[in-house]
Amino acid sequence: MDPKIAIFQHVKNEPSGYLETIFCEREIPFEYIRLYDTNEVPRILNATHLVFMGGFMSVNDEDKFPWLKEEKELIRRSEKAGQKVLGICLGAQLIASAYGARVYPFVQETGWHPLDRAAGASGIFSKFPEQFHVFQLHGETFEIPYRGRLLASGKNVRNQAFSYRNTLGLQFHLEMTGAIIKEWSKDLRKHPQSVIARDTPRYLGGSNRLCRMVAEDFISTRLGR
Repeated sequence: MDPKIAIFQHVKNEPSGYLETIFCEREIPFEYIRLYDTNEVPRILNATHLVFMGGFMSVNDEDKFPWLKEEKELIRRSEKAGQKVLGICLGAQLIASAYGARVYPFVQETGWHPLDRAAGASGIFSKFPEQFHVFQLHGETFEIPYRGRLLASGKNVRNQAFSYRNTLGLQFHLEMTGAIIKEWSKDLRKHPQSVIARDTPRYLGGSNRLCRMVAEDFISTRLGR
């Protein structure tokens, strides 16, 4: 079966960005599940790959957003269904929570930050530079599920990327584009705005290259049933 991607979007201003550009270039069909409109996960989902984007809510807010529980159940079923899963920011926290790991408030990170590739990182992360810069916008962190593998770490927030079974979780945002950065920066105070404006020309191109590596690895194969 050819790949078909379902993208779970939690808020209107957090689309899949550069990931969508890559999917279009590769002519891979995808659909958005806009939970901010529908408030429910579809009962029937014809997809081989699942992408869970970011959002302002916590994975612990199941009372406010009941579809969080549905997403976690979908993630738990994904391996048996033969689906690959990619989670970004809230999406990574959903994967962690789905498999019993704690997600909790921690250091707020905003803008471009350096990360280190973990020693012995496997999969596509084995091809990452030893240090690389990524865009951050989060105030919570996660523990890694039991038998999960740490792939990248940061100075202030250790757990930044991990793999577990058929899933890949990224605390940071590789999907960034200039337009998304502008949208997310518009309500920040003047100083962080200026720092992000200074850093974006330095790091966005590298982030796009890493995004392409992750995306192409993600869609290159699918799990067998």
